[in-house]
Amino acid sequence: MSAAAAQKRRRDGLGRLCFGLHLGIMVFIVAGWAIPLSGVLLLYLAFLPAVVVQWQFNKNSCVLNNLESLIRTGRWRDPGNAEEGAWLLGLVRSVLRVEMKPPQMDVFIYAVMALFWGLGLNHLLRG
Repeated sequence: MSAAAAQKRRRDGLGRLCFGLHLGIMVFIVAGWAIPLSGVLLLYLAFLPAVVVQWQFNKNSCVLNNLESLIRTGRWRDPGNAEEGAWLLGLVRSVLRVEMKPPQMDVFIYAVMALFWGLGLNHLLRG
């Protein structure tokens, strides 16, 4: 199945749950730096590097996608899952209408993560 066809298929309950978790995590990454609680900001400052390290160790694939693949297929990786390792790429494509190659996406992701981490640290220090 092509990536375009896979994206157009309807999500089942597990797919919706995983998508919702991804979306919730994305919202926390994008907006967590603005939460005015030092405990949450400390969690945020630890969470962002943990996400980046997880991507690097997991070959640019998210553990959530891998868990979905494991539940569906019994394997950690599923070549038939178009979102595995490309969830953010698909989001950028559909929301920003920008087509990026994986190396460009890596630079974009890590720059954005560094920006948000810096905003979180600044917010924590300025308390």
